[in-house]
Amino acid sequence: MNAPAATWEAPDFGARDIGVVVVTHASASTIERCLASLLATRDVMRVMVVDNASTDDTCAIVARLAARDPRLGLVRNPENRGFAAACNQGATAIAQPWIAFVNPDAFVERDTLVRLVDVAMARAGAGLLGVEHRDETGEPDPASRRSDPSLREQLFSLGRRDNLFLGRDPGLAVQPVDAVSGALMFLPSVLFVRIGGFDEAYRLHAEDLDLCRRVRQAGYEVLVANDLVVTHLRGVSSRRRPAWVEWQKHRGMWRYFRKFEATDTPAWLQPLLFVALWLHLPLALAGQAWRRRAARPPAAH
Repeated sequence: MNAPAATWEAPDFGARDIGVVVVTHASASTIERCLASLLATRDVMRVMVVDNASTDDTCAIVARLAARDPRLGLVRNPENRGFAAACNQGATAIAQPWIAFVNPDAFVERDTLVRLVDVAMARAGAGLLGVEHRDETGEPDPASRRSDPSLREQLFSLGRRDNLFLGRDPGLAVQPVDAVSGALMFLPSVLFVRIGGFDEAYRLHAEDLDLCRRVRQAGYEVLVANDLVVTHLRGVSSRRRPAWVEWQKHRGMWRYFRKFEATDTPAWLQPLLFVALWLHLPLALAGQAWRRRAARPPAAH
């Protein structure tokens, strides 16, 4: 006789309790490690996985883990709803006062989220928090601390990107920035609801920049805890469809421009920016193809 499935009973929530949303798509290679690290974290009371139509073993892995830990829930979307919509979907099942959005290829340390609660509670005006991201070799990701992107600046700088990354201020334990990496975003649940959650018109990419900007517009700080680190493998599930992902990046950046930059941009310049953005797409795809080819090991003779 099979043992009864574990049931979820809502506990009495404390002021430090954390809920986590993880959006998956073809994430079988990393999801177990990701969830194990989250479930080992003190004060994590709920982890909701929202799967966007994976065809690999992602859901089977999550379901196996959920049978052992009632804090873990799984929602299976029959189609890929996009990252922003899936995050909002998962957030509806989070009743804790703190909410974290964590990518399935990001692995937190046991005290990372707990210490983010400490930072947020100690700093008046703290809104959305992030940490430093590093790959498995320990190399820091410059996207951990970002400035607001500008299509105008990108056009006039001929696509220069280093001005988008702010760098670490060694004199600050907690550093104000324009935006953090969307692979780990932490904020009060009430603030997430107040600003309307993620903009679901973004399918993939730029929705994190949009959320950070709206947090700042609401009068709160976006911060990076410089002494906290998450290991992030970056883009594991998106490697299967690089052209689609690149198209979504460009589409997202145009929406971001229309929301935040268009009103201050001369009307005559906007069509030029639109054309320049989409002319960049084939160049970006060609660059991806060249890098993949260069990374292949030489054929044996």
